[in-house]
Amino acid sequence: MSNKYPVSVEDFKDKIDSLYRLVIVASQRARQLARPDSRALVPTRSRRPTMTALDEILQGKVKYKTGLQDEDEYIE
Repeated sequence: MSNKYPVSVEDFKDKIDSLYRLVIVASQRARQLARPDSRALVPTRSRRPTMTALDEILQGKVKYKTGLQDEDEYIE
């Protein structure tokens, strides 16, 4: 079995702060992409929603908020 689509956790080290957050953000975006009316934010090498979500994260097109950001906005 060959790996036609190499993606490494190391590719994301400057894009997202933890592997756990990467999994959560990518899975939420993949669910959005799986809907019939959705479109990818970047050209992608795959038709699979999960791989498209990872491409979008790598290219900085997917934004997310952490609980700390929400808390800071609430306090201000």
